[in-house]
Parts: sequence; structure tokens; C-alpha cells
Amino acid sequence: MAHDTAQQAPASPAAPARALLPLILPALVVGVGAGLLFTGVSAAGEQLQHVLWENLPDALGVGRYSVLWMLVMLTATGVAVGLVVWKVPGHAGPDPTTLGLDAPVLAPAVLPGLLVATTLMLAGGPSLGPENPVIAVNVGLAFWLGRRLLPRMPGGLWAALAEAATIGALFGTPVAAALVISEALAGRQLKGLLWDNVFGPLLAGGAGALTTTLVAHPSFDLDLPPFGGHPGWGDLLAALVIAPLAALLGMCAVYAFPYVHAVFRRLRHPMIALPAGGLVLGLLGALGGHLTLFKGLDQVAELARDPEGRSAGAFVGMAVVKLAALVVAASCGFRGGRIFPAVFVGAAFGLGTHALLPAVHPTLGVAAGVLGMLLAVTRQGWVSLFTAAVLVASPTILALLCIASLPAWLLVTGRPQMRLRDDGTPVR
Repeated sequence: MAHDTAQQAPASPAAPARALLPLILPALVVGVGAGLLFTGVSAAGEQLQHVLWENLPDALGVGRYSVLWMLVMLTATGVAVGLVVWKVPGHAGPDPTTLGLDAPVLAPAVLPGLLVATTLMLAGGPSLGPENPVIAVNVGLAFWLGRRLLPRMPGGLWAALAEAATIGALFGTPVAAALVISEALAGRQLKGLLWDNVFGPLLAGGAGALTTTLVAHPSFDLDLPPFGGHPGWGDLLAALVIAPLAALLGMCAVYAFPYVHAVFRRLRHPMIALPAGGLVLGLLGALGGHLTLFKGLDQVAELARDPEGRSAGAFVGMAVVKLAALVVAASCGFRGGRIFPAVFVGAAFGLGTHALLPAVHPTLGVAAGVLGMLLAVTRQGWVSLFTAAVLVASPTILALLCIASLPAWLLVTGRPQMRLRDDGTPVR
């Protein structure tokens, strides 16, 4: 997080309770609001997706996921989002390649267009998730409302609360928010204890997570075969190989990212770049199949239901196509995040290793694959570890993942990230 969350803590080594108590109500309000907004955007996207990909093709007598319909829908989604970026006030925010989880504070006039563009993207099939734009909207709303209702609160506090609340809502638990906050605060000269600094954001993350859980009942558990017993030397070797290989695959996309973005940037106008990107995504969908469309969470759950149902080539081929679709969707101007589709890529890669070498447990393959891929794409170790562990719901794998993260991290640290500056150069 780029915002100074430490502003909420007083100068004393340990903040007294009376200094932290005023954070409770703002954190709860922001957490509930962020959770409701995320749930609303996700629900709207799902409902529109059913209309576009089920009701409409059925009414027209066209196959739901036929090549023709994928080309039509992805291109039409590019046209629709392009119109929003072109004509709606605020142009749906800045270039999405420049955004991460640490969202800037956008003007209120920008937020409606960003919400519309995100909902259209979620429904239309591009391979992006809702995390980056929803965080940006929640940060903008929290900052704008908070500064007017409680002007004495530090401005950076509202952004930190909104980011933590949205991350908690996205993952259904405040643990993810706490890990991201702790990673952002690492190495800073903090005033007060760490738990004093994360008190407000952790409460906001908990409120956001509970709101999402109560309203939408999300689950990240892929219900893979249980990884029982004690890990063996073969399991350790598998984790140490799969995670770095997945990270290397992810780094291929990271290095291609600025070049693909430069191609679409030369098209200049969103009504050219976005429909062209949609057409390319439709072709990739035709190549990889309908499971390589959309943000990827529902699709990866479908993959995980039958770990033995495809060959190693089929699994790895889907991973490569999905990764290419992620790069194209993020480069051409669609508003969305990169975490959820990266999860699909890592899971498909891990299942491919199990199909190639049946001795590799499918649960371990998925966890290690997701870990390596997320390390390359997000460059956030705690989020990568947490997501990989939550997907497989197997505590015995956690030690293996911690060890496997080290060689994977050595491959990605200090290298370009899947995020660009305003001039198109990669962030390191």
C-alpha cells in the first residue's frame, strides 16, 4: 500500500486504547460499505453474464460457447467498455496497467464510469478480476466521504481502511488484509507497535470479510483430494520444482507485458484498442476453450473437480492460453485486476504437473503452481502464500509452500513487475 497507514498511530511507543477507540466506527462503516460494494459489483456482473452467455445465445439459437459467440461477445465487450472509456466523464480512471492493490485516490466523478466498465468486463469474459478497480472505487469513496464527515482524521487513513476492507471482502477473511498491510509497513519507521498501526485496517478488513461472507457465502476451497499424512521427500522436491517453474512461466508474461501494451497503445483510441483486444481474446477463447474466459475462480473450481480428466498437454495449454489472455486483457484497456486469472493459470499448471507425473499429488501441484504464478504476477509474498494455502485447505502443505516460495522468490525479486509507469516502462 502506498498510503501511510502509520498516520493513525500516535507518537508514543504503544498507543493507548483511547487513541485507537476513535478508529472503530470509521473502520466498521468503511468495511461494511466496501464489502457491500464488492458484493454488488460481483452480483451485477454475474447476472449480466447469465444474460449474455446463456439467455441471449439460447434465444438466438447459437451455441453458448461456440467460436462465433465467443468472438462476437468479446469484441462487443471491447466496444461497450471502449464507449465508457471514451465518453463517460473520468474515462473510467487511469490506464489500468499502472494500477495495483495500492490504488490512488480518484476523483468522485471518475468512479461511476470505472464501476460500469468493471461490471461490463466481468460479464463479457475478459480474463481479469474485480480487485484493482473495486479497491480504487472504495478508496475514492472512503476518502471523499471521510474527509467531509470526519475532516480531522488523516487522509491516508481512509485509503488504508478502504484497501484493507476490500481485500478482506475479496478473500472472505481479514487475514489477507493483515498480511498485505504488514508487508506494506515492513521496513518503515513506524510510530508505535505494529498492531497499533494495523488496528484500524484489520478491523475494516474483518468487517468487509464478514459482510461478504454473510451476503454472498464465498468459498475458495477447490475441494481437491485431501493431502493427508506427513509430507515426504518427494513432496518437498515436487514443491521446490513446481513453484519456480510456475514463476518462470509467469515471468514470461511479465516480460511480454510492456511490449503488448505498447502495441495497443499505438492504436491510441479506446474504440480501436478495446475492440481489437476483445477480438484477440475471442480468438484465444476459441483456442483454449470457454474455461479460459472470465476472471477464473469458477472455472478453476471446475478444473479441480476432475484432476484426472485431462492430459498434461491440455492443462498446460489452458494455462498458457489463459496467461496470454491475461496479458492482452490487461494491456488493451479493460479495467480489472490480475490476481484471480493468475490463480487459474497456476492451478492449471499444477494440475498439468500431476497429469504428467501422477506421483505429484494434485493438491500439492495446484498449491505450488498458484504460489509461483502469484509471486511472479503480484510480487507480494504473503498474498501468494495465503492464496495458495486457502485454495487447498490443507495445513500440512503450508510448510512445503513456505520452503518452495524461497527459490521462486529468488527468480522474481528485483525483476520487472506486471505493472507499468505512466510512460509505459515497467515498475521494478
